[in-house]
Amino acid sequence: MRRFFVTIAALALLTACETQTGGSGGARGAGGAGGAGGMSSQQELVAKVGDRVFFDFNKHAIRADSQKTLQAQANWLKQRSSLSITIEGHCDERGTREYNLALGERRANAVKDYLVALGVPASRITTISYGEERPAALGHNESAWAQNRRGVTKVN
Repeated sequence: MRRFFVTIAALALLTACETQTGGSGGARGAGGAGGAGGMSSQQELVAKVGDRVFFDFNKHAIRADSQKTLQAQANWLKQRSSLSITIEGHCDERGTREYNLALGERRANAVKDYLVALGVPASRITTISYGEERPAALGHNESAWAQNRRGVTKVN
């Protein structure tokens, strides 16, 4: 019975912390410093540009459907030269913890490299891998896994 309540509490916490969407656009999230119109910079990024891109299984290449989001992120960041960001690399639950941490790092670096190629200074971007440790969607199926294979841009 205790395990049931712990599971319910964990689901409630995850739901409160992050909202997910599919596709190459962004999920609506929160955080970051103050921005335009009472929005934090993170909220503005999410609302106007999108904060995440998705990856194919066991891959770290930037997909064609993610390029538009990253172009918009680069333009947005170039207009806000005082902001720095952290790119989070995430994986689905398949694979070992060590493998997923390494894959998450490759994904975060792929996003960083793409933004740098579009003119965002590398000095404004840090990366971190969470591997499989912070899923956006719970479940053991392709739908959940697809949402968890992502790179997320966070305003520092």
